[in-house]
Amino acid sequence: MDALITMRQAGFYRDNRWLVQDIDLDLREGEVVTLIGPNGSGKSTTAKLALGILKPDAGKIVRRHDLKVGYVPQKLSIDWTMPLTVARFLDLTGKVNQTDKISAIHETDISQLLKKNVQSLSGGEFQRVLLARSIARKPNLLVLDEPVQGVDFKGEVELYELISSIRDILSCGILMISHDLHVVMAKTDRVLCLNNHICCSGTPKSVIETKQYRDLFGDRANNILAVYEHNHDHQHLPDGRVLHEDGTITKTCHHNNKNRRKVMKDAR
Repeated sequence: MDALITMRQAGFYRDNRWLVQDIDLDLREGEVVTLIGPNGSGKSTTAKLALGILKPDAGKIVRRHDLKVGYVPQKLSIDWTMPLTVARFLDLTGKVNQTDKISAIHETDISQLLKKNVQSLSGGEFQRVLLARSIARKPNLLVLDEPVQGVDFKGEVELYELISSIRDILSCGILMISHDLHVVMAKTDRVLCLNNHICCSGTPKSVIETKQYRDLFGDRANNILAVYEHNHDHQHLPDGRVLHEDGTITKTCHHNNKNRRKVMKDAR
């Protein structure tokens, strides 16, 4: 399959220095590629080069002719004194097909939030709304800049599960930016660790085990960082319940066999 984006030896030079250089990247539909690195390592610059926002000073970047991007920014400036419902927020930058919007609302489970004011949302709720807004236009590439910022650990896990589900539903490529590997969903295909160039790359586990990663983040990285592993053996139904691979249905993903038997008994 043709890559959505191909970067070869790409670099960007400003203020008498290379912000990034020698970047090689292939991103295809259905793939999740995560860029990690400390502040100033070139993560956002690399993403902007990939999307054509910045023009490379070295190397070559090719984007597929039908590339359609959905973007969730790291920061979004909103006048929080202005009343703004979630429903209105979804239409701010142009209306989308109503059927596609309804699908996005259900896929991100925000139907109960539509009448709420945006300023009253929690961090996790707001990220879900941003995701709904970005996927309503059916992109084949979704770019997520620090998608779990301002979200607690439980919310991080839920958001990564949602992102994985969106990838499966849309068959889109995902380019995700993160400042560390504290939690990276198991469905990430490749991690690129940047420090103005690619220090190391591979699966989340293989990256954590490299000397380059330890040199960049310090010896304590292995102690405080953990890779979230999740065996995705269920699917989320439109009404919010969860269908498991053995055919049982529960209210949440997190349960044990005793709870499952109780749910089955109650269902009868």
